[in-house]
Amino acid sequence: MSRWRDRLKVLVLLPLVVVAVGVLAYFTVRTTLQIDTLRQQSVLEATLGLATEKANRVDRQIIDQDNVVMAIADPARLEVLTERWLPTAQRETPSVRAILVLDESRTVLAFASRATGALAEEEGFRRLLVARMLGDMELGSQPPDELRHLHREYAQQGYLLSYWQRVHEGRRYFVIAWHDIGRIVRETLPMLYAEPQAPGAPPPRTSTASRVNVVDEEGRIIYGPPLRSGEFTVGVRFPTTLYNWRVQVSPQASEELTSRVENRRLLEILMVSLSCIVIIVGAIAIVLVAEKERRVSALKSEFVANVSHELKTPLALVRMFAEMLQSGRVQTDAKKQEYLDVILRESERLSALIENVLDFARLERGRGSYEFAEGDVGDAVTRAANVYRYRAEREGVNLVVAVEADLPRARIDERAIQLAVINLVDNALKYAPDGESITIRAKADHGGVRVEVTDEGPGIAPEDRQRIFERFVRLRSSAPSGAGAGDVTPHPSDKLRSPVRGSGIGLALVKHIAESHGGRAWVDAAPGAGSTFIFTIPARRVLSVRPAGADDRARPDREPKADSDTSPQRVS
Repeated sequence: MSRWRDRLKVLVLLPLVVVAVGVLAYFTVRTTLQIDTLRQQSVLEATLGLATEKANRVDRQIIDQDNVVMAIADPARLEVLTERWLPTAQRETPSVRAILVLDESRTVLAFASRATGALAEEEGFRRLLVARMLGDMELGSQPPDELRHLHREYAQQGYLLSYWQRVHEGRRYFVIAWHDIGRIVRETLPMLYAEPQAPGAPPPRTSTASRVNVVDEEGRIIYGPPLRSGEFTVGVRFPTTLYNWRVQVSPQASEELTSRVENRRLLEILMVSLSCIVIIVGAIAIVLVAEKERRVSALKSEFVANVSHELKTPLALVRMFAEMLQSGRVQTDAKKQEYLDVILRESERLSALIENVLDFARLERGRGSYEFAEGDVGDAVTRAANVYRYRAEREGVNLVVAVEADLPRARIDERAIQLAVINLVDNALKYAPDGESITIRAKADHGGVRVEVTDEGPGIAPEDRQRIFERFVRLRSSAPSGAGAGDVTPHPSDKLRSPVRGSGIGLALVKHIAESHGGRAWVDAAPGAGSTFIFTIPARRVLSVRPAGADDRARPDREPKADSDTSPQRVS
């Protein structure tokens, strides 16, 4: 129940983490985009303020000149208009070309002009003024002394007129100042749009003209160079004077600003995406690691239970039969010999289990190491097989040892190789039906040595052949003691055999030993029925670099127990 509860927590926690990361990513990206929008808006507002300030400067310059004209053009002194204006015209009204005063009947009463030798042009202007311009002026609704402007093209020529009404002795007069647009473009605009500099400061590397121009209603450039349109380029109309024209301002680094904003936006979105991916991957990794640790913890608990049971059973049998022998209740020598055989068999099993556990404990703590030396794998295999020859004969199993002659020599820890073979033979004996055989082979293979242990047991399902080499893993059905098998086909004699028990570390030790020698271990299905456990040892390989897990190397510090009546032999 606890296991399913833990899995339910994981299944709920992981989606919650993903949802939380998604919400965080959404609001982060949204905030990032809003910040970018605010940045752009601040740049646009600054540019717009600059354009407005420049347009207002031109307006104020023209209006200041109109105020001067308004003070000079007194209807009571029209006869001295020219004498009062011309001496100061260049200084105080540089853009005003002519001043006209008209009465209510729109008759020109006074005309003062700065132009010389342009009588025809002035006469043409007078006729155009009377015929068309006065009709475009709102003279009837204009309050006295209110300044207004007319900016329009006539005959494909631009005109700027400032006009207002004056009342003198009950009569209305119209005062008109004709501004020279050409002079405004040539003199006023460059002066007003030049950036102010401190005295003695070096000139700027980039001219202001590269970011300011003036265009008309049709977009034709009146002043300044062409500007590349961008998201930071703004245009503002002149407020009251040249209202048909626009001032366009673009920051000198508008393209750089646009590129920088785009790059910053992409970078921030990328960083947010990477952070979300890292969080999700980290959460998944933590869940997987926690699940793995939980599984390993469960396997260790099962391992402790299995080992405790494995220790308890032989100890109980040894104690029971020893008490029976001690009590003297066993009358026949045959019974005594049977009890002694049971005590010996259970003692051997107990010793093998304890030694396996000790080897594995050293491996887990990283306190072991292998002592490699050049040796004969075939001799090590033969000695290990002889350790179990007596037990095999006692259990009615035929133990066949087939070691090829002249096997390649290899750098090995001979006791570790014997331990691997002993574990495989012990597994096979647990599953070999009475009267069947176990075959141990050692042969040359691709320049190395290949060791095979074949039994005629129930076999191992393909999906479980990799798992059985993991630590503490024992499958629930009958299988080799080092791991257990998956779904196997029971042998007819299985019902006559005692249940198979094990610790779940035997095959893990075999795999560790093989990999520590530079080889590998695996299991295949044997021809007919049963399984073939295989490990390989490379020939004469100097193990300067150990495989993964080398810190956990374990060295079996015991000599395999050999039967006193059996000497090492090689069968080819």
